Amino acid sequence: MISVISTVESVPGVTGIPVPSRYQRIRKVLTRDLLVTLALGQVLSLLICAISLTSKYLADDFHANTPTFQSFLNYILLFLVYTTTLAVRQGEGNLLAILKERWWKYMILGLIDIEANYLILKAYQYTTLSSVQLLDCFVIPVVLLLSWFFLLVRYKAVHFVGAGLCLLGIGCMVGADVLLGRQQGLGEQKLFGDLLVLGGATLYGISNVCEEFIVKSWSRVEFLGMMGLFGSFFSGIQLAIMEHKELLKVPWDWQIGLLYVSFSAFMFGLYSFMPVVMKRTSAASVNLSLLTADLYSLFCGLFLFHYKFSGLYLLSFFIIILGLVFYSSSSTYVAQDPRVYKQFRNTSSQPASDPSPLSPGVLEPSVTYTPLSPEPGDGLPVRVA
Repeated sequence: MISVISTVESVPGVTGIPVPSRYQRIRKVLTRDLLVTLALGQVLSLLICAISLTSKYLADDFHANTPTFQSFLNYILLFLVYTTTLAVRQGEGNLLAILKERWWKYMILGLIDIEANYLILKAYQYTTLSSVQLLDCFVIPVVLLLSWFFLLVRYKAVHFVGAGLCLLGIGCMVGADVLLGRQQGLGEQKLFGDLLVLGGATLYGISNVCEEFIVKSWSRVEFLGMMGLFGSFFSGIQLAIMEHKELLKVPWDWQIGLLYVSFSAFMFGLYSFMPVVMKRTSAASVNLSLLTADLYSLFCGLFLFHYKFSGLYLLSFFIIILGLVFYSSSSTYVAQDPRVYKQFRNTSSQPASDPSPLSPGVLEPSVTYTPLSPEPGDGLPVRVA
């Protein structure tokens, strides 16, 4: 009898849940998917750093101010690789089939992408480097708002905390520039230059959100092929109108040729690799990762251009990385908007035998979101049908 009572009393001690250790809590946050995501974002930042360095050498050492020509070379490479790939495809993914269905959309997107690159590069002639670095962060709220309203992405508090930390890190970097007196590129029309940066950041945000939608809805090759087609066409026209005289002033030699080739290679790598990362993550996550590109450029400048060092640079880098960890540690989700999807039913909650409200043969549109790093408490991916 006593033994029975002691057996019953010992049950709560056996079934108790142990408290996870600090190491287990860290492993829960720093998952393999999160670390891979952070690493991919830093690869993009290093590519942008290489692009910035080659542009600086062209502009400062050889006085080659040709932003449209530099973009034109990249679009030509995209055309030769990806547009040609679409041209030899068969079926619905063929170049002619895509142009027949969505040509005007890609034409507008191509113009937006061209002018975003042009405005940012042009702004360096009118405003300070610090202003460009700070105002270029305007792309973050643009991407968050567009993703909220058009991609129906919903965020948690941790995402806003992470984005805020990343912007705080950029603020530390700009503060270090001001304290060290690195006010390069100051012109007489600083306000005009600042407006160019804001305009370019807005266009970048629109382009990135459209890119996320395209690579997740159709394919990476389709996006890059259309950018190569319309980008090379319209940038070629802009080059002939606005920069033909600048090209004649360039003192051509093998060094300048090598810099142009290097710039085109880095730009082509950035355009080719960014859709891969964006399909895995999101436009907002990619742009937050790119904030470290300016820091990599500054670290390279310590050795190449003898910049002065400040401890705020290291602090800025760690704050941005911490913000990226916060943002990527929790998944976003796609919410159903009745104003958009009210004419469609949720097929997962209805019997399979129910007739479709659409015409025969027409598939109901659906949006499926795969989180960055699945959490143990999260349910299945949200499907809006």
